[in-house]
Amino acid sequence: MSPADTTAPATPAGAAAVPAPGADVPARHRGALARLVRAELALVLGRRRNLVLLVGLALVPLLLGVVLYLAQDTALAGQGPPFVSRVTGNGLFLVVASLFLCTPFLLPLTIGIASGDAIAGEASAGTLRYLLVVPVGRGRLLAVKALGALVFAAAAVLAIAVVGLVVGAALFGVGDLTLLSGSTVPLADGVLRVAGVVAYVGLSMTGLVAVGLFFSTLTEVPIGAMAATVVVAVVSSVLDQLPQLAAIHPALLTHHWFDFAEMLRVVPSADVLAQGLAVQAGWVVVFGALAWARFTTADVTS
Repeated sequence: MSPADTTAPATPAGAAAVPAPGADVPARHRGALARLVRAELALVLGRRRNLVLLVGLALVPLLLGVVLYLAQDTALAGQGPPFVSRVTGNGLFLVVASLFLCTPFLLPLTIGIASGDAIAGEASAGTLRYLLVVPVGRGRLLAVKALGALVFAAAAVLAIAVVGLVVGAALFGVGDLTLLSGSTVPLADGVLRVAGVVAYVGLSMTGLVAVGLFFSTLTEVPIGAMAATVVVAVVSSVLDQLPQLAAIHPALLTHHWFDFAEMLRVVPSADVLAQGLAVQAGWVVVFGALAWARFTTADVTS
């Protein structure tokens, strides 16, 4: 082919000018990022394993409600852990009781599986290097993975709350809410307080998501990242039971998880709730930064 054959044809008069190479890069990046977010959310919320986990969590309030309903006329009525004994008097408490029972282990286990798999799962499947080809940068890719894990954590908490509300209303009815002090607030106020409990529990899981994301950047074995994430929550809970370590208790990941009880007092303490959320924010910042530093500098081969 002669040099003349490779010359680009002249632009016809009145035709739109051809943009310079790279002029539409920002638009392409935004489009690629939006597609990546949609694909990540579809993957996280559509994966069969994750759906099974959500169904398992949703069964907790269902089973708890049925058991309490069958036992309410027996000698066992009114017995049980905090909040559980109040369920038969008001179905709103089934939401609180279910979250109380799931927070120590089932929620951390579920969220640890999802967040620990975020990066390590892609590396194990050999798809991570293809994701890095998408023109969004490693930092933004990590943010998309974090968003997917946070959405799943929210879905996990909502699965418990929604089923708990429906089952509680169906089996025990809902009405004015009796607070921990014995005072009673109107139904609308009670619903807002229970919604606050749900929101606080969801926000309390953000630190664990950051921990899982960090471990997920360290390995290509998803089960290892999942296990390490759950172990962090378990160790934090164990340390929180040792009075000799009282000085570090306020900074532990799990120490403030049950502060949602403030929502059920006459005047919730804003300082207590803010301290719990501040601790989670600290864990998010520290482990989010560690995850970013690791992922943006790691040599990805799979």
